[in-house]
Amino acid sequence: MNIDVHAHFVPPALREALAAGAHGFPSVKATLIDGGLRIAFCGNEPKRPLMGAFSDVEARARWMKEAHVDKQIVAGWLDMFGYDLPPDEGADWSRYLNEQMINGVSNLPFLVPLATVPLQSGKHAAKVLAEALDAGHRGAMIGTQPKGASGVLDDPDLDPLWEMASERKAVLYIHPTFGARDDRLKAYGLVSAVGRIVDTTIAVARLLYSGHLTRYPGVRLVLSHGGAALPMALGRLKQSYATAPAKNADPMEGFSKLYFDTAVYDTRTIRYICDMSDPSKVMIGSDQPFAIAEQQPVRQIEECDLTPQQRSKILGENAAELFGITG
Repeated sequence: MNIDVHAHFVPPALREALAAGAHGFPSVKATLIDGGLRIAFCGNEPKRPLMGAFSDVEARARWMKEAHVDKQIVAGWLDMFGYDLPPDEGADWSRYLNEQMINGVSNLPFLVPLATVPLQSGKHAAKVLAEALDAGHRGAMIGTQPKGASGVLDDPDLDPLWEMASERKAVLYIHPTFGARDDRLKAYGLVSAVGRIVDTTIAVARLLYSGHLTRYPGVRLVLSHGGAALPMALGRLKQSYATAPAKNADPMEGFSKLYFDTAVYDTRTIRYICDMSDPSKVMIGSDQPFAIAEQQPVRQIEECDLTPQQRSKILGENAAELFGITG
């Protein structure tokens, strides 16, 4: 069973409800602009247009068949997570999205759902995560910047979330949110090519130095896009800790607990991630349905310099164990 662990899905019924304004959240506004559905929170600028491909079930099933992918772990779209909503409304918005996701995949056995949680409040996020796990979600996808450009995942306010995730041995899948605020990224498509990598690298480096993965040992932390630059930068993180440890935790202890997807578009990079981590911590990921998505994630592993046993683990065995998929 080949399992793609990095994909995004917006149930058609949710898209239709948003387009019709039938959601009932006062701080959420969905508008059709130039034929695209765009969502705004709290009167802020609308997010990017929601592509129809997020909700096209037939096209997704067709792609999966052609790519030899049997199941996809699907999360929502981060532009919809609404971290800028007031905490109470944000919690209810997450519950609404999670309910829509569970309902949306109920008749689609090839899709396995991940929840969203309101990162603007650790207390609310912990409660919503527990509810989502009880409802059948296999974990949650969380953004790198919970409170805008200055937000960090090691914020003490989020401790209740980390405690709950550790207690429930839950999967938290970290995904870049804003793409790093830097004027140098405004040209050449660098927000996507480089900014998102920088964003994840900074967010998770903080978690390594803060000791979150040893303090909350039950958390199963998965990193999108091959762990960004962390595998390459691990030696530097280790040396920085050795020469100026201050109050930092040993980054090697946290790194050994991380899981990685293979959405890196290069077989040599996948081999390097396996060398720096372990093939038992690596899983295929496509980042569907974005234009930048890896179109042949299975073939990519088949062409990788790996043993047959390592390929089997990466193609599906690791994901089946981590997400509790039996068939």
